[in-house]
Amino acid sequence: MPKKGNRKRLKFKAGDVCCESVTVADFANADPAVVKSGRVKKAVANAIEKEVKLLCGLEASQGAVEEVLSSASSVGADAVGSSDDPEDDEGESETKVTRKKKNKRKKESSESSDGEDYPVDIWLVLSSYIRPEDVCKFSLICRSAWTVTCTAAFWTRLYRRHYRVEVDLPFRLQPDCIDRMRCLRACVIRSLFHLYEPFSLRVSKSPALPESTPTTLLNSKCFLFWVKKVSGTRPEALWEFNFKFKKQVGHFKNGCAKSLHLPKQYEEVHMNSDSDCCVLQVTTLNYIFIPVVMGLTLTLFTINVSTDMRHHRVRLVFQDSPVQRGRKRGDQGGTQVVLDPVHSVKLMDWWHPLYPLLTFT
Repeated sequence: MPKKGNRKRLKFKAGDVCCESVTVADFANADPAVVKSGRVKKAVANAIEKEVKLLCGLEASQGAVEEVLSSASSVGADAVGSSDDPEDDEGESETKVTRKKKNKRKKESSESSDGEDYPVDIWLVLSSYIRPEDVCKFSLICRSAWTVTCTAAFWTRLYRRHYRVEVDLPFRLQPDCIDRMRCLRACVIRSLFHLYEPFSLRVSKSPALPESTPTTLLNSKCFLFWVKKVSGTRPEALWEFNFKFKKQVGHFKNGCAKSLHLPKQYEEVHMNSDSDCCVLQVTTLNYIFIPVVMGLTLTLFTINVSTDMRHHRVRLVFQDSPVQRGRKRGDQGGTQVVLDPVHSVKLMDWWHPLYPLLTFT
């Protein structure tokens, strides 16, 4: 009796195969010694596919052919071993091309039926119900929602919804001045920190001295400085040292920020000369003479305990140019400013209620 290993596998050529030449040995329930892969060979399946296409046409046979190919591939995944014939490689390449075409058609159909495009008027109506802290989330829904947040009508309605007569607002933030288009967005945001309770509480809870030294001022350029004598809770007068900084704008790989462009008719609404500015206000118990630092870059900012262990001490170091990223901060050389003893330290962004407003004409 011959051994099973001596049995020859059936060989098929794609050109000679027809419906009559398909035998039992070509199917999964055949003797595994005869058909080692235990599945229909891809060369046979491709030949049958071509014959069916010729008889019935491509569209009529597409479903049946795909069913045969899918069943054959599923059985082949569980089988042990595979055929090394060149006809199998040709069948695999044809199957991959067919799958790519199907995936491409599915992707195009899904993109064409993805969501609805609503007019801007609907988003303008919905914006009347948006809380001030949710404006950013609302603008990220779609381009139309973002366009609504650029309009003067959106910011004017937001101001009128939260305006209260009993709140004492600066002159520039009064209703008569809000009607101007210029810097409307910045003025509304500033007024919300007076009118809107969640925003005002956020500012009022800030301590007189920060818990940790702020690092956002590093590499910022000081372009304005002034000293002011104020009266506080103490019988002696206090001195306010104000440093106005321009924050360094981040650089992008392409040289510009990837952002949406504002509509030209609303560029005045979003104008804000102080958008990247902040004011460092240090209040001391005594007047201290300091050198001129306007035009210099802040490279070191520390808040430590004073030598008498009763107050705090602020140290600022300015350089001619900003420190490059990755290098050690320069505390040697440059212009040094030491304020001691310190009563309070405040870092105010442009929207802070105590931020000094410029005069608009």
